[in-house]
Amino acid sequence: MVEIFEGKIAFITGGNSGIGKATAINFARMGATVVIMARRSREGKNVVKTIREIYGRDATFVEGDVSKDKDVAHAVRTVVDTFGTIDYAFNNAGYLGVDLITHQYPEDEWNKVINVNLKGVWLCMKYQIDQMLRQGHGVIVNNSSANGLIASSGELAYTASKHAVIGLTKVAALEYASRGIRVNAVCPGYIYTPMVEDIVNSNPNQTEIILKNYPLGRLGVPEEVASAVIWLCSEESTFLNGTVLPIEGGLLAH
Repeated sequence: MVEIFEGKIAFITGGNSGIGKATAINFARMGATVVIMARRSREGKNVVKTIREIYGRDATFVEGDVSKDKDVAHAVRTVVDTFGTIDYAFNNAGYLGVDLITHQYPEDEWNKVINVNLKGVWLCMKYQIDQMLRQGHGVIVNNSSANGLIASSGELAYTASKHAVIGLTKVAALEYASRGIRVNAVCPGYIYTPMVEDIVNSNPNQTEIILKNYPLGRLGVPEEVASAVIWLCSEESTFLNGTVLPIEGGLLAH
């Protein structure tokens, strides 16, 4: 095991399950101290326990909602007060929303999706960048989606929010490149997470329908996205900034 992140601090939102959990574990496996922010404390604390017991790394869970300024500010302050820096941040927390077409989409659901997926990423970057400017370095990876590059009928707010995350990523990449901070985004396709499992289980034919558009003929797994996030944070990708990296099994090759 190459511990390329020895002595480094990684902060991950939505690190209690799916892609966030896989990324947290991967960071720990490669030597980093990990801080997870999520709303569901039991799951988050279980990930922390796994990291401590299996990988012998320090890990901390902070309960919070990324759509709330005070929660994000508290989480970032906790990381800095405890460990001194934030070397890497993966802004991963997300919410899919309901499956309804544009004229049927309810305002309260629109607000919920936008608040988590878009406002949440902005709030996280706001406080992460403020700290990274003080320390003079840092890498941020935002989790967009293949839906940030294309569209899916019935996923109005989700698609809009994920397109916007790419915009946030590119603006921040331009603003802070000269000050030692890189900002990139990943765009996963269908990855077998609990959220996607719910979609698949909603219809006996759903997996077959999804895979018609995936040349590799399978769904992705969280570890495949985690590996890309790790690479974007590593010294092997230091000339990447404002990059939008699709991880979608060939979906966009059509």
